[in-house]
Amino acid sequence: MNPQPIILTGKFGTSTVWVGERIGNLAEHLPSGSVFAITDENLYRHYPEPFKDIPVFVLKPGEQSKTIASIEEICRWLMDQGAGRDAFILGVGGGVVCDIAGFAASVFMRGVAFGFVATSLLGQVDGCIGGKNGVNLDGYKNIIGNFSQPRFVICDTRMLHTLPEVEFRNGLAEVIKHALIADGEMFDYIRKHHDDILRLKPEAINYLVKRSVEIKAAIVSADEREQGERRKLNLGHTWGHAVEKTDGIPHGQAVSIGLEFAAALSVKKDLLSHNDREEIAGLLKKFRLPVKTQTPNREIFEALQKDKKKENDYLYFILMDGIGKVRVEPVTLSELLSFICQQGT
Repeated sequence: MNPQPIILTGKFGTSTVWVGERIGNLAEHLPSGSVFAITDENLYRHYPEPFKDIPVFVLKPGEQSKTIASIEEICRWLMDQGAGRDAFILGVGGGVVCDIAGFAASVFMRGVAFGFVATSLLGQVDGCIGGKNGVNLDGYKNIIGNFSQPRFVICDTRMLHTLPEVEFRNGLAEVIKHALIADGEMFDYIRKHHDDILRLKPEAINYLVKRSVEIKAAIVSADEREQGERRKLNLGHTWGHAVEKTDGIPHGQAVSIGLEFAAALSVKKDLLSHNDREEIAGLLKKFRLPVKTQTPNREIFEALQKDKKKENDYLYFILMDGIGKVRVEPVTLSELLSFICQQGT
């Protein structure tokens, strides 16, 4: 497919997302001058070409690298490399790498320009889009971070063919989330083209990535700092992040469990029908994504209380008002505790 630019405009900069662009065309998007790359060991091994003539910092893969210590290491490395205010940071990887690269770029010398090549489905549809950059603290997700937009994001969907199957399925949780937030027709498409998606048929994959980016870009452009509309993108994440902390499972799997939890709470509040909840759970299961956890809900609730989105004694919870529409509602911790007690685990 021809590259399709999607423009995301906000107070913290303008970002151009290129869906269908090839990593081989990366040089066309880089500025002249000092470029410094950040990637992880897996990407560096599989895709050495982009780093031939660029200094590169190689991270250990996985969430364990999302720490302030990694940011300090990168900043020291940039200083050793002679990077100045004109430096451009290139993050090549999935959501973890791009979170780290974006945060490092946004704080090094009070902020330098940066861009991403998103190599995972999770990164292409969510993690690398929208200008949120952050690292974890004591296992709690993205407690330290900021808002700063990448100049560009390249989504080369051909790179998904080398992605481990479990990682591809993790990304599908975020794709389904976007459909539940804003596009019932997209939800139907995913349901009907299940086999094509798992076979990575280009037409199906390019449609899902492009539509997910369009949905997220529209929401972020309207509310870059998550004061209202952007909160909708947290569908499945409030409970999901707590599950991720307690269970230590991958982000996409935790979000899948969070989506089922949000659906159950939406049914309880008479916003979602039982049939729609079953449709959602059925679709997640089709992609072998979990909808339940073995961890007691009380334990997850304890982790939930440290969520960075908590305000006083309530959380803004994203509820489903049917399939393809959501609403943001404050839910008190006591109300949430009562609900999980009724769930029986």
